[in-house]
Amino acid sequence: MTKKIMFGAFMALLMTSCYNGNSNDKVTSSPSFDEVLTSRRSVRNYDASKKITEAEVRDLIKAAQEAPSWANQQPTKYYVAISEEKLAAVQDMVGGNKERIKNAPVLIVSTFERGKSGFFQGNQTNEVGDGWGAYDNGLSNCYLILKARAMGFDTLIMGMREADKLRELFAIPEGETIMAVIALGYRAEEPNRPERKNLDEIVKFF
Repeated sequence: MTKKIMFGAFMALLMTSCYNGNSNDKVTSSPSFDEVLTSRRSVRNYDASKKITEAEVRDLIKAAQEAPSWANQQPTKYYVAISEEKLAAVQDMVGGNKERIKNAPVLIVSTFERGKSGFFQGNQTNEVGDGWGAYDNGLSNCYLILKARAMGFDTLIMGMREADKLRELFAIPEGETIMAVIALGYRAEEPNRPERKNLDEIVKFF
């Protein structure tokens, strides 16, 4: 009898660990880091029926804040279009990508503050100068899009954008360089994986 009770308790515990209280809803585990890397794609077709909340975008930005930056300057800033009015406006400012991202529920403008990364006491530290700001911005954006994929979202980083119009739309200060617009949403179809270069083409060991 004791063995039967122990077995029953074990099975109950096992079922609890596999289900979240609803027999039809399995608990899904988070993807591994490798799964995030290999499943991330630049998505150019979004599912119009699926939305993303402000709270979820805030989680993405918090993840982006964990990215390293020059002397922890954290020069990256984000301007989020989530209302219908702002989404429609930004869609008209991304050139040929307009049709590709028309169903994305969120569009994020990424900028960096000049004169921070790459500088010490107001002086340029080396020949790269504000290029370090762009570098740090890229790191922040990388964290953002990987966190997005881990949450089940998809992204497209767009370099084609009308910077002056975006600056006016979001009242972006002149001291910030506008880098990219990032579409955020759910893929409507499975994108292809472009081939990567052979590793020996990009690395040399000494």
